[in-house]
Amino acid sequence: MKKIARWFLILSSGVLSILLCLLFLHHFTQNVQHLKAKDIEQETDREGNIGQIIETPTESQKILVQETKELQTEKQTETEELGELGSALKPVILYLDGELEILLGGDVCLQDFIVEKYDSYGIEGILTQNLIYLMKDADITMVNQEFAFSDRGEAQDKQYTYRMSPAKVKIFKELGIDIVTLANNHALDYGREALDDTFLTLENADIRYVGAGENLNRAKKMEVIEVQGKKIGFLGASRVIPVAEWNAGESVSGMLTTYSPDILLNEIREGKKDCDFLIVYVHWGEERENMPEDYQRTMAKQYIDAGADAVIGSHPHVMQGVEYYKEKPILYSLGNYIFSTRTRQCSLAKLKLKENGEITVQFFPFEASSFPIRLMNEQEKKEFFFYMESISFGITIDEDGNVVYN
Repeated sequence: MKKIARWFLILSSGVLSILLCLLFLHHFTQNVQHLKAKDIEQETDREGNIGQIIETPTESQKILVQETKELQTEKQTETEELGELGSALKPVILYLDGELEILLGGDVCLQDFIVEKYDSYGIEGILTQNLIYLMKDADITMVNQEFAFSDRGEAQDKQYTYRMSPAKVKIFKELGIDIVTLANNHALDYGREALDDTFLTLENADIRYVGAGENLNRAKKMEVIEVQGKKIGFLGASRVIPVAEWNAGESVSGMLTTYSPDILLNEIREGKKDCDFLIVYVHWGEERENMPEDYQRTMAKQYIDAGADAVIGSHPHVMQGVEYYKEKPILYSLGNYIFSTRTRQCSLAKLKLKENGEITVQFFPFEASSFPIRLMNEQEKKEFFFYMESISFGITIDEDGNVVYN
């Protein structure tokens, strides 16, 4: 949708420029013809035949009038055809590449010192401009939100608890975030009051969320975003929660969990009927481990067998490898993105959904050891891609970050 708006403005400006040029040409032609007619009048004046010109047009005048009418008719026809062509060109230009781009980020946790960067330097105190552009330029941008938007609630009995004032949701808006998953081990850090505030804050900001809700039906609900005539479905679930009470119930808020995959598999099967592409974002794995657990690989393939087109993971706080199954990508962990814990080797991932159903992956690795977070330089990217190949399954990564699979 963001790309469509940009192309619409460019196209509108171009059409307006052409119409202005045609208008200028029309007036210029009229002035030339007027000067020609004036010359004829002056020539006739010298011969004392003004009355003849007025009452009986000369052959030259007849020709001039006819040529002027023909020119005006021709220009009017061209303008009308241009208007029709401009309308026809809009969808051609907007959908020229035949691809939808979905940008995916890992763990995001707004904390006081990060917000201080924002308050002092604006959004570029958190991310450099090229990263912000990537997020805003994609058709859809999604991250894992690992905190509550709330000023209420009591901290739960756990090692780390995170929350942020609802007013700071404007940071998400400035970053171009369209949808988040709340299915993780921090969404209820301050209890159900804070979780309810999170729902309301995101809804008021027009940011979609999956993986949690005021009851189980809402927590397992697939969110659909339509772009370029295609429906993209999103589901979220967690296999990491501190206590069983965090599960959503029939009339209890919480999240969708996937310790047993049955509920999620059913939602994938049903959801696939209502969308063109289905992306499943799962919180799983072991922290600081760069290789997926056996259950991650098993479940990811179960999700794809049920109808998922891509499986995205988070929670380990480090990158895990990539695997393709039935030509569908599995990104086991995207690591941290905007987070207090600094990790060098992390990346955004861009999914390109093609008209023929193919899905490609492109990595945009960044350096997150300090703020603002920045994209890696060329040498750092080479090292990162080599590392990713070493922990992945049957893939290579080219110099632009594109994943090539066998």
